[in-house]
Amino acid sequence: MTHHAIQDDYPDDVAHCYGCGSLNEKGLHIKSRREGDDVVCRFIPRPEHTAFPGFVYGGLIASLVDCHAMGTAAAEWMRARGVETGSQPTERFVTGTLTVKYLHPTPMGGELEVRARATRIGERKVTVEAEVIADGAVCATGQVVAVRMPDELLEATRRGGKA
Repeated sequence: MTHHAIQDDYPDDVAHCYGCGSLNEKGLHIKSRREGDDVVCRFIPRPEHTAFPGFVYGGLIASLVDCHAMGTAAAEWMRARGVETGSQPTERFVTGTLTVKYLHPTPMGGELEVRARATRIGERKVTVEAEVIADGAVCATGQVVAVRMPDELLEATRRGGKA
């Protein structure tokens, strides 16, 4: 396992995401790291992430899957082109589709592990499969189609969202 997170190399102008942006001081600060063939995120829900007493809010689960999948897609897309994480700025991907299946309620009070792997890597799109695990049990699964950030969105981001 590497201690270097994929998100550590997002360029500053695209590092404001609530889920994974290092420059969003109120964000979740999701960190994704390669562990063998998978990319893994570990996250401990805070009290404000409660749906019902003792259980995690489903929107947090979706956010973890979504942002972790974007990091996984970027790392795998770059790796397929011979570029290792940490050797240059990380390419940014955005969500094309996000499907989350909630298998059973996710308990609060411990670390969540999100394991992901790319199942298809194209020129502009990467399909990622993910599992959210709590106390050794898979609580949710996700499938995400990540799309390489279009140039016009990147340029609009650099202008602060102005057309």
